[in-house]
Amino acid sequence: MNILVTGGAGFIGSAVVRHIIQNTTHNVLNVDKLTYAGNLESLASVADNERYQFSQTDICNREQLDQLFQEFKPHAVMHLAAESHVDRSITGSKDFIETNIIGTYQLLEAARQYWGGLDSTAQNTFRFHHISTDEVYGDLEGTDDLFLETTPYAPSSPYSASKASSDHLVRAWHRTYGLPVVITNCSNNYGPYHFPEKLIPLIILNALAGKPLPVYGNGEQIRDWLYVEDHARALYKVVTEAEVGETYNIGGHNEQKNIDVVKEICKLLEELAPNKPEGLNQYQDLITYVKDRPGHDLRYAIDAGKIERDLGWTPNESFETGLRKTVQWYLENTQWVEHVQSGAYQNWLQTQYK
Repeated sequence: MNILVTGGAGFIGSAVVRHIIQNTTHNVLNVDKLTYAGNLESLASVADNERYQFSQTDICNREQLDQLFQEFKPHAVMHLAAESHVDRSITGSKDFIETNIIGTYQLLEAARQYWGGLDSTAQNTFRFHHISTDEVYGDLEGTDDLFLETTPYAPSSPYSASKASSDHLVRAWHRTYGLPVVITNCSNNYGPYHFPEKLIPLIILNALAGKPLPVYGNGEQIRDWLYVEDHARALYKVVTEAEVGETYNIGGHNEQKNIDVVKEICKLLEELAPNKPEGLNQYQDLITYVKDRPGHDLRYAIDAGKIERDLGWTPNESFETGLRKTVQWYLENTQWVEHVQSGAYQNWLQTQYK
């Protein structure tokens, strides 16, 4: 197969690309604009593989997309390119609307035109896999409720609203034009190569530097955590095995309060990085509660039973094993971290968590 992956230099996208190149015989074309969170260093392990190609292309550029489809001739598209940080969407939503909605529209149209020119056999096997988020469902009020694939959408932030919009577009292109699509909605990912604006890498790196560990509100928000390499396995299963028109929720079966995640990272660092910054007694002493963000959802939780029943996927990592691997990776890959922490990123971080 030829698999076109959008956003393949991002956190989840790079995990997908690495998984496909390292575990299958398929060819991958990585299409990425290389915004602040796109990092080709995350693909160093596969960059020289003859089955891997990269194109620095904005998915809003229809002309370039058409050219890539004609040259690469994909059997499947895995659409991961997105602006994905809730905090950034609150302070500036324009990029989220352009990339997540307009970009998805342009990609759908390019795929539809290409798919329409295939013979009937190729049309039947082609797949457009749209990768989305559980945040489109809003939050859960009950302590035992779970997001199902049929849960009504109720997005809270500009980010989740833009992803909900893109999900609706994908379903409409399937219903109206017959484009063979599959959709997945995942819980919070974590793991190696995660851009350090997100909670887990931010806490790890701030702790190592002796900086405050910002926790929104009282830290009681609950998220389901999914190790990124488990997610990559799930996505590959969906794009190669799922029936057209199906939607799958992908979760890690790991509900954790944000404050408990922060404390567990501190506990691991006490063991794995005992040489603390000068004057620091315990990493937990750095925990700093900051004003909660607007519209902050309280709880997300995924019922991933459908993908287990239909496709036989379950996560390999528990939260404990995955978090330990993640902390260890950041301790061992300081050069990668230094390269992604640009001046622009530092300025944004300082403003956001002042």
